[in-house]
Amino acid sequence: MRQVDAAIARRLASGVPLVGEVARYIISAGGKRLRPMLLLLTCGALGCQSAHRFNLAAVVEFIHTATLLHDDVVDESTLRRGRSTANEVFGNPASVLVGDFLYSRAFQMMVETDNMRVMQILADATNVIAEGEVLQLMNMHDASLDEAGYLRVIRSKTAKLFEASSRLAAVLAGAAPAIEQACAEYGQSLGTAFQVIDDVLDYDGSVDEMGKNLGDDLREGKATLPLILAMQTAAPDGAATVRRAIETGSADELPAIIEIVRGCGALEGTRAAAAAQAQRAIDAARMLPKNEYTDSLLELATQLLQRRS
Repeated sequence: MRQVDAAIARRLASGVPLVGEVARYIISAGGKRLRPMLLLLTCGALGCQSAHRFNLAAVVEFIHTATLLHDDVVDESTLRRGRSTANEVFGNPASVLVGDFLYSRAFQMMVETDNMRVMQILADATNVIAEGEVLQLMNMHDASLDEAGYLRVIRSKTAKLFEASSRLAAVLAGAAPAIEQACAEYGQSLGTAFQVIDDVLDYDGSVDEMGKNLGDDLREGKATLPLILAMQTAAPDGAATVRRAIETGSADELPAIIEIVRGCGALEGTRAAAAAQAQRAIDAARMLPKNEYTDSLLELATQLLQRRS
């Protein structure tokens, strides 16, 4: 990971000072670096020592960071990772344009592998992520969204880059198709579980632990799984309150909605859905060679369910 961070620092260089300033601001905030970590662990599990792995781990982090810059503008967010968002500090135009820079820099870096399969995976992933963003925009304020529709969005918007990260490791390793598919399945399931738990924490976390404002999803009119399940299981008055909040994008009744979501079993149901995705990831990882890296992939899927930030 130190080598990945060094690659990130090198490739943030730009002749335009504002580009580097904005990019360094959001990347220096830290974050979990889960996607590059996933790529490196999967490479380790498959015995891959390709020099390209550090470069590609930086690529997936650049793509992820670009999506964060754009997301915060679209969502009008003000807090991420415990401090002001880049758009809050530098303004929306700078955030959007630097996000574009990170996308284009990522594509410059992936070309250096001279591997058409690598470029196909990352190009497809970037396209699917963009489609997921648009799909989520279309679903805003739609209280009729069901669990299948919700999962379609998060598998595109969030899980696709996890899937690409683990699949890239298999490609670098020259793994057999069945192993490549297992790696992709692990990444997709892990990414889905990660986002489902993230949506739980919007109603069962704290600002200090999460580094972002509670209820942001509600303010944006997002029908996430805790709210979808609450509308199915809460008393009629409670379900109507949740539905109204989604349709209006109002967080005025956030305390009441938190109580509804916590009281009707929606959080337990959402955590169960995340656990099912984590188990899919575990089952996929068990197809990989047995070693300390695979053990870490199994542990990652298990620990994900206990995260609080």
